Amino acid sequence: MKPLIDKKYQLKKFSGKGGWTYAEIPEIPQDKTQPFGWRNVRGSVDGVDLGQFRLMPMGNEKLFLPLRADIRKKIKKKEGDFVHIVLYPDNGHVAVPEEVMVCLQDEPKALAFFNNLRESEKKAYLQWVKAAKNEHQKVERIATMINRLLDGLR
Repeated sequence: MKPLIDKKYQLKKFSGKGGWTYAEIPEIPQDKTQPFGWRNVRGSVDGVDLGQFRLMPMGNEKLFLPLRADIRKKIKKKEGDFVHIVLYPDNGHVAVPEEVMVCLQDEPKALAFFNNLRESEKKAYLQWVKAAKNEHQKVERIATMINRLLDGLR
């Protein structure tokens, strides 16, 4: 799939205490079908996977990508630095539970394979994990899922 964008952007910061650090993404138009013109995307910043993310409106018909502190720490970047951003459209509604995402992030090869699965394949994996009868079985299923993804199994 061709990315919406694949280029470098300079990080900026909204003024005031607690102001967000962000990258302005003027090339991607607002989605008029979504509240406030939000745009759902997935992708990476300096090679760090963002998973599912939402571009936010700036109020001038432009969108921006907010970068949380945990992502900035991973990429070791701050306001004024340039970052390489690759974003793809995210039309799916597969929400990956936090505990699964943490395990996937520990195994970049599994995460990359998972991100390239069809939405129906992602849903099948996640529904199987969710159907576990207890926490022990859930942990076992997540481990099995990661191993299958590492082996390239759909």
